[in-house]
Order: sequence, then structure tokens, then C-alpha cells
Amino acid sequence: MNDSFFLDTNVFVYEASRKHPAKQAVAARLVADALNSGNGTISFQVVQEFFSVAFRRFNPPITVPEAHEVMANTFGPLRTVHSSYHLYQRALELSRRFSHSWYDSLIVAAALEADCRILYTEDLQHGQKFDNLHIRNPFL
Repeated sequence: MNDSFFLDTNVFVYEASRKHPAKQAVAARLVADALNSGNGTISFQVVQEFFSVAFRRFNPPITVPEAHEVMANTFGPLRTVHSSYHLYQRALELSRRFSHSWYDSLIVAAALEADCRILYTEDLQHGQKFDNLHIRNPFL
């Protein structure tokens, strides 16, 4: 059985934030498991969204040296899904079929492309399925 899982941006935002200690602890465990097991993955979109939040909304904002460290130690080892024509086509179809936003559909399409069984996110309905992909909100 494929034990691979996809981590959405909110997992990394909670891991880096001290505002929600319970969510931070859950997120830290998920990221550690992703890195230690080799079963976790992310897409280019997660990297972009995280840095957008970290540079604009974190107080204080993440520094460029800190961003380099996150890239090298976390995102680099986890990023396996790159942008492609096929990924965008799949996301458009998911958006049409399920009436999800473009960005949520792109995350689902990336998780499907990586052949993940679980997508950890709080942005989609817990328990929802897309083929063999199960949506799990780890913060419930």
C-alpha cells in the first residue's frame, strides 16, 4: 500500500506560528513524519503560498536567511510536484467537477499526481475523497 501523503500550506504556516500551540504541535509532527519517513510531499504551490504568508503576515516576517534554511531543510526534500500543463488541466477539471476554488483544485491535482493517499489540509471537507485520495483535517 502506498503510504504517501501531501501537506497543504496551512500545515507549514501552523508549524512556524506560535499563535496556536496545539495546531503547531500537530503540524510539527506531520512535517517531521514527512521528512523522516520519506512519504510526505508538497508542490511548488505550497512553497509559494508559504513564503507569501511568511514574508507578509508573520510578525516578525521571516528573513531571507531563514527562508533559505526552510528551503534547504524542509521544502527541498519534500517538493516533488512541479507545475505542468497536465497538472493545470487536471486542476481545471477538478474545479469544474467539484466547484472548488482554483488553488484548492490545484492542491488536490498535485496530491493526485504524486499518487498520495492522504491530503492533510483544513481547507477542504474532512473525509472527502477524490479517487484514492482522502482529505484529512489534522487539526480537528
